[in-house]
Amino acid sequence: MKIAINKAHFPVTVLGPGKRIGIWVQGCSIRCKGCVSQDTWARDPGREMTVARLLSWCREVAAEGFDGVTISGGEPFDQPKALAALLDALAHWRTQAGLDFDILCYSGYPLATLEKRHAAILGRLDALIPEPYADALPLSHLWRGSANQRLVTLSPRGAARYAEFIDAAPDALGKRIQTSVEAGRVWQIGIPARGEMAAFEERCAEQGVHFEQVSWRQ
Repeated sequence: MKIAINKAHFPVTVLGPGKRIGIWVQGCSIRCKGCVSQDTWARDPGREMTVARLLSWCREVAAEGFDGVTISGGEPFDQPKALAALLDALAHWRTQAGLDFDILCYSGYPLATLEKRHAAILGRLDALIPEPYADALPLSHLWRGSANQRLVTLSPRGAARYAEFIDAAPDALGKRIQTSVEAGRVWQIGIPARGEMAAFEERCAEQGVHFEQVSWRQ
């Protein structure tokens, strides 16, 4: 089974509790206004890789320990068969290796839609942050981009690990954004406030650093 991937990074410390594997899928049919990850929208067969290869990478980079996996995008549920295969592979690894990492997934679809169309996939997750990003609503809670989004726990593991964060403020854990520089590209990982990415671009320009492309506009 193949899955289209925009990026995978480790460690991620701003999209869920602890030190995490971050996986961003490629392709999104929702395309929320104001999305800061517009580079993940287009479907691109050139970004496909096997789930087995992705899992191998996960095992390698997190060999010394980690706390969870966060899947974002893009829209993970636009690739339901591939997403299910990835979640099955992660669950098998967790059981086989005697690990206790949690799996958190983002989706721009409403929770009611996901429950109707993808209940079996939800049953493989520990936590979910659903609902479309609403640019007109404020950043109000930890790990969520707009006030309409909520943190939903879907397993006993998820309930235990996320209970204290359900109503947490955006800056409850301090740092909301982490920066990674790879092969001439600058990655801003996390949930930015309104206008924060444009301000970042302006600050870089003042220092003589100019970006050929940015993810928050096409």
